[in-house]
Amino acid sequence: MKIDKTFLNSKVARRVFALFIACAIVPILVLAIISFSQVSRQLYEQAKSRLYQSNEALGMSIYERLLFLENELKFISSNMSLNSQATTYKTAEKYDEYIKERFRMLWLITDSGEYVPLFGVFADLIETTDEEKEHLRSGKTLLATKLGEDNHAYIYMMREVNPQKPRQGILYGEVNSMYIWGLSEEDTLPSMTELCVLDKSNNVLFSTVPLNIYFFKALRTMTDDSSSGQFDWKEGETEYLASYRDIFTKPQFLYPRWTVVLSMPKDYIFSPIAYFKKIFPLVILLSFWVVLLLSVLQIRRIMGPVEKLKDGTQQIARRDFESRVVIKSGDEFEDLAASFNDMARNLGRQFNALSTIAEIDRAVLSSLDKEKIVDTIITRMHNFFKYEFVGVILLDSQGKKQSQFSIESGKGNGIKKRQDIEIAVQDVEDFIDGREIVIKKVNEALPHYLAESVKNGIRLFIILRLLIKQRLAGIITLGSLDSSVPSQEDIEQLKQLANQVAVALSNAQLIEELALLNWGTLTALARAVDAKSPWTAGHSERVTEKALKVGQVLGLSKEDLENLHRGGLLHDIGKIGIPAKILDKAGKLTDEEYDIIKSHSRTGARILEPIAAYSHVIPTVLQHHEHFDGKGYPDGLSGEEISLGSRILAVVDVFDALISDRPYRKGIEMETVLNIIKEQSGKQFDPKVVQAFLETL
Repeated sequence: MKIDKTFLNSKVARRVFALFIACAIVPILVLAIISFSQVSRQLYEQAKSRLYQSNEALGMSIYERLLFLENELKFISSNMSLNSQATTYKTAEKYDEYIKERFRMLWLITDSGEYVPLFGVFADLIETTDEEKEHLRSGKTLLATKLGEDNHAYIYMMREVNPQKPRQGILYGEVNSMYIWGLSEEDTLPSMTELCVLDKSNNVLFSTVPLNIYFFKALRTMTDDSSSGQFDWKEGETEYLASYRDIFTKPQFLYPRWTVVLSMPKDYIFSPIAYFKKIFPLVILLSFWVVLLLSVLQIRRIMGPVEKLKDGTQQIARRDFESRVVIKSGDEFEDLAASFNDMARNLGRQFNALSTIAEIDRAVLSSLDKEKIVDTIITRMHNFFKYEFVGVILLDSQGKKQSQFSIESGKGNGIKKRQDIEIAVQDVEDFIDGREIVIKKVNEALPHYLAESVKNGIRLFIILRLLIKQRLAGIITLGSLDSSVPSQEDIEQLKQLANQVAVALSNAQLIEELALLNWGTLTALARAVDAKSPWTAGHSERVTEKALKVGQVLGLSKEDLENLHRGGLLHDIGKIGIPAKILDKAGKLTDEEYDIIKSHSRTGARILEPIAAYSHVIPTVLQHHEHFDGKGYPDGLSGEEISLGSRILAVVDVFDALISDRPYRKGIEMETVLNIIKEQSGKQFDPKVVQAFLETL
């Protein structure tokens, strides 16, 4: 199965995927480990219990067989008589086959040292101690073991034939150990167990499995503390669980003890879970693939809508508010998509509103021309608010002149503009009545200047006031073919826009007032300079007027014309420092007086230096007496080194001076003056300026 991994590119998808895997695989693993450990522990505990019980039963069986062998010796002893040798052999013949199943050999040892065989080959006689002899005399059976040269253990049982008559002898037999362990005919050991029997010195009497140092070390540690218990040991790759129990033979047979050890391989103990261990990885793998498949399907189902919503947000981030998210999941994602689309629609409208208002702000606040401000308001408001009629009425500060600029559009009629409609100021103030916004329908009382719009189908009007310094400076009127009242959001936006327009108009009005103040001040300064001498009255204003005409012919920019205007009014401001007697002198000036006269251009420049706004005017004031051929003053500049404004003023200044009366002469005729100016073209004057000047005339 091929799995599409592209969905894992998302961090959320990776987290959800990891969560799915963790929530499914981890519990399965934990449950399996716990189950495995619990089952293993239970099996181990059950095996220990069974082994303990089996060992206990086996130990009792061994002891019972010892008792049974003892009883057989008692029975034989009771039927034997040494009075007749024939009787002895007869008894041996009678019990030969029966006894040989349990004894390998059985002999009678008389008190006189005679060895009478009953059956079997006699082995070495085990020497008895005084304690053992006393035990035999008491009528009890003696149990003894001996380790042969081949490390084979031999078990012997001895008993006096008649303890009352010790001279009759002792029955001495080698026990068939396989009978004692219960293995003579068939294996009676519990399934999959190994038997080991040790004597008092931990010598091996019998073992079905090879023993090693680990066995004896573990057994020695346990038997030092208890007569029964369990321990683990290992032979090669096989691990065993062993259970041991001491058989206390001393009271009955004067033998300290036998230790019976029953061992069971741990592989057999845990064999029931071996199959589980094989299928467990397959179960985990199957679980993993099932969880993987389900998680992929679920994550794709979740991440599909999430990706669509993500793409939608990216579209909004790119200001594409017209995009919509389509999700048909029938769950909360579908509701979220619907909410997202509503949000996108509202954001689009809000953004368009903010953008439009920002554009209007930039337009109205960057312009100081009322007509441009009004034109911007009408066009932008018409495009954004979609009203069929937009009008602006401005009232001047004296209430003498009122103008309405409006734009109208009707169904199929296109757009038409009209302006300069005279309206009574009182009519506007009465209609507004101090309200910030007025909403009127056509069935209500309307002012006459809205009547024409009603004829064009307008059914609802919204009027916003424009306040400048708490004075009604105008109104904005919007008209709609729909009579539905606008939403509160639209009303708030319209109020905000009206306030911004009022600020823009207020700024424009302030600039106009400042400009008027500035030009009035300059004109006043020019008149103050000209008033020093009755012969120069009006000179600066006349020169300025003619210079502006020349500048227009030469194609000067608006800014250059304004600088020329200022320079013309201020070009002789330096004459403030020249005494009137020199200005009004009727005769020829002396060299010193002429030098004083020539200083007025530099004086004028020095007067204007502190005014940063007039820095562009200073060259015009300083250089207007420079000659095109370099023979003028104060610096002897020539050609293009002289500012254009100065070259223009040089022509018109000389023209006005020659044509006007002076204390030392009468005004010269126009034709003569023009001839002089033409003659000085290329010398005192710039030829281009002379040509432009002549065109103005």
